[in-house]
Amino acid sequence: MKRSELVTYLDAYLEVASFEGIDRSMNSLVVGPLDREVHTVAFAVDACQAVFEGAIEAGADLLVVHHGLFWGQPLAVCGPHYTRLKTLIEGNLDVYAAHLPLDAHSEVGNNITIARKLGLQDIQGFAEHKGRMLGFKGTLADGRSAEWISARLGFKNPLILPFGDEVIHRVGIVSGGASSDVLAALSDGLDCFITGEFEHQYYHDAAEGGITVIAGGHYVTETFGPLALMEHIRETFSLNVVFVANPTGL
Repeated sequence: MKRSELVTYLDAYLEVASFEGIDRSMNSLVVGPLDREVHTVAFAVDACQAVFEGAIEAGADLLVVHHGLFWGQPLAVCGPHYTRLKTLIEGNLDVYAAHLPLDAHSEVGNNITIARKLGLQDIQGFAEHKGRMLGFKGTLADGRSAEWISARLGFKNPLILPFGDEVIHRVGIVSGGASSDVLAALSDGLDCFITGEFEHQYYHDAAEGGITVIAGGHYVTETFGPLALMEHIRETFSLNVVFVANPTGL
């Protein structure tokens, strides 16, 4: 299909325009020549050299990432940034970025996908950011332990701060680096807050508030959205798709 058709679809499906002025990331198509045919689409978490090389090796025409190349300020085309752009241009690989749109999305977003993986019930929006809810919260009807939750989500070496009840029912989720949203979890009376990485400065809020925190890793918690979006594109269009894994351990 034409790349322009796919970009138009992604922009509308992910509601990219509604995040303008909210998201530091430059979203939508960020690298690419004039319109062309797209046959294979790669998906990944990060726009980085290793991912670019993997996508090119897989024969991708377009790469869709969660963490893009441009973050709200001019960036000189020097050093690693020069090498990345050179690789993209020479490898004929276009890049599409979806940062907050792929956190907040109610069907294929990082947070809703984690919520459904856990089997949460009564799922609602959670953790407001500049007028938009980025996360989701819900209830584990049977009650589970932090260890069960971590295993269910595939967290290998999670940071668990077990300050809440051993049996967890009410859960809030914001993937990536969202430590401050533990305050929203406390305000909402949740038992557990799940994120990617957790900052020292919020440790005492969690401890004194009596809430369990599970930090499964920034990278790991933000694979859920790209993988879900990849499956959606596979099912919706006659395109080849591939996920380019590049775990950081962080």
